[in-house]
Amino acid sequence: MKVLISVDIEGVAGVYHPEQVRAGNPEYERARRLMAQEANAAVEGAFAAGAEEVYVNDSHGGFRNMPPDLLDARAQVIQGKPRYLSMVAGVELGVDAVCMVGYHSRAQGRGILAHTINSFAFASIHINGQEASEASIYGALAGTYGAPVVMLAGDDVLREENEAIFPHAVFVQTKRATGQGSGISLSPEQAQQAIRAGVEQGLAGRARCQPLPTASPVQVQIAATSPGMADLFCQWPTLERVDGRTVRFSAPDIESAVRMTNCLSAMSSMLR
Repeated sequence: MKVLISVDIEGVAGVYHPEQVRAGNPEYERARRLMAQEANAAVEGAFAAGAEEVYVNDSHGGFRNMPPDLLDARAQVIQGKPRYLSMVAGVELGVDAVCMVGYHSRAQGRGILAHTINSFAFASIHINGQEASEASIYGALAGTYGAPVVMLAGDDVLREENEAIFPHAVFVQTKRATGQGSGISLSPEQAQQAIRAGVEQGLAGRARCQPLPTASPVQVQIAATSPGMADLFCQWPTLERVDGRTVRFSAPDIESAVRMTNCLSAMSSMLR
């Protein structure tokens, strides 16, 4: 059994504020270690469930957050960008299941540090008419490689938004959102114990979890954070302007849709 563990930071226990998720802040240095500890807990759960190979995908920001020397030596670590499969890079290696740790609510959601891919650029993303989150987008991308999502960890809003999408997955609540930048969290030790158990349980029940299907071609609609951002996106000739802030495009499949969306995210840095 091969397992991919995709690790973000906003859903990690004890993380609430943008300073904790942006490099260059003392709070970030603490948070990236908490992120690594939750990753290690997931690795332990995967091996306890019988995994023979475990890949840990660093899935936040520049994808270079977790200090490699702090990660479980049994795991292989995927870091750095750009990479075509982004937050689920590694599924192409023939993994049998995906676990999502440190994940969060979608843009405009009620969760802690809620956003979708790029809070500077995207106010919302709809895939085939459904409002999307990072969990649903990358769960769908993993699904094209035959890998189901069996476990997700983050705040309570992550669970509320995704239970219907991943009905047989195990959800681990590391904290409860009381606002965009506030919440009630388990201690790091309690969260790590819960993640370890959740991964083991999710992998034990992986036969019930099916890869997430996505109809093709894929219709993507993005509400940018400003008309100026939409102006920038529409430099790409295949994008269609819907209104002042909204653009849309069609892609042949979910992988192409994700790659195009991530290119738009990269373009947005021109306006910073």
